[in-house]
Amino acid sequence: MWGRRADGRVFPAEVSFREVEQEGGPRMVVILHDISLRKAQRDALREREQRLSAILATVPDAIVTVDEQGLIESFSESAERMFGYKASEVIGENVRLLMPSPYRESHDGYIERYLRTGERRIIGIGRVVVGLRADGTTFPMELHVGEMETAGRRLFIGFVRDLTEKENTERRLQDLQAQLMHTSRLRLLGRMASTLAHEINQPLTAIANYVQAARHLLESGRADLTPRALDAVTKAAAQATRAGEIIRRLRDFVSRGETEKTPQDLNKLVEEATALALIGAREWKIRILFSLAGDLAPVLADRVQIQQVILNIVRNAVEVLQTHDRREIHITTARSADGSGAVVSIRDTGPGLPDEVRANLFRPFISTKKEGMGLGLSICREIVETHGGSLTVETAPGAGTTFTFTLPFSPETEAIDDAA
Repeated sequence: MWGRRADGRVFPAEVSFREVEQEGGPRMVVILHDISLRKAQRDALREREQRLSAILATVPDAIVTVDEQGLIESFSESAERMFGYKASEVIGENVRLLMPSPYRESHDGYIERYLRTGERRIIGIGRVVVGLRADGTTFPMELHVGEMETAGRRLFIGFVRDLTEKENTERRLQDLQAQLMHTSRLRLLGRMASTLAHEINQPLTAIANYVQAARHLLESGRADLTPRALDAVTKAAAQATRAGEIIRRLRDFVSRGETEKTPQDLNKLVEEATALALIGAREWKIRILFSLAGDLAPVLADRVQIQQVILNIVRNAVEVLQTHDRREIHITTARSADGSGAVVSIRDTGPGLPDEVRANLFRPFISTKKEGMGLGLSICREIVETHGGSLTVETAPGAGTTFTFTLPFSPETEAIDDAA
């Protein structure tokens, strides 16, 4: 209510009633507290909250707040548009609702481990991960997580950027892809061309000379010159063998390449590369299903090159699935049968490949795409073999296609396993 001062000014007041004993019996006393300062503070707080809400409503990134149990406490308007849920549908639910498997099943363990050990895997770092919409489709997103304490409680705040809606990010990815492929092609073709021109010139010249000499000897018609002609042909064959050996050595040289192999978390490589491969694919509503082994030791790999392999295979699958009814890509990681390394399997639910296509799939300059150069999978196999692994494909018409490649574990890990 409002009070009135002697000068006529009114002020917000809090009224209470108290019964007091007086001569002649109890009486009711009205007590007025001037709450002008308290009301001004409350109004200022409400105004700040409204201003903050207005700002958050215009921020394009989704903002999700969760407690220590992983339960959602706030869900911004951008989050509603991004994930397809209303705030009322998810507040009070576990945040794993927004994650595909296997991250959904593991998320509570991440929070528990962080609260127990303080080990940061996403909090304060930021990563490119895969999110799950209400309609079941997955999408690449950039996730940054911060933490705060309020009223003695710890809260985690997630800032999510949908990479599929960022044209500049997609363009940057495509430029990066083109640059990676272009660099790989130049490295492969440039070394082959320059080295081949230099080293193979001598045996080719010798072959031409020997064959020309043999021809002249045979054209003479003299029987006594036949042994010399045969000798020239034999020497030409030897030079041809030498030329083949040069090409083989050159191929080995190119295959070795110059890589920076370091211990890498394979599941993280798979997750990040897959998220990048999905950029620009939102309209196709392709589902990514992960089954990643949780006990994998680090592999010895060049991070950029292995992610290029994964990205290339997943992007090929995305292109194949665009015109197919069932649009799923299943990605698994596991320990190899002999225990020496890890296995990555990428399977799509597409139409599969005809036998004639499968037979030439890894040959350079042979492509099933109208504008393709036919070097993508060839380079992928070169990269994997350079790492000491292998890349294979299994496919059948109408049954989808599965690419599988292996990578060795880091020697440091093997040494630890032996010691154990």
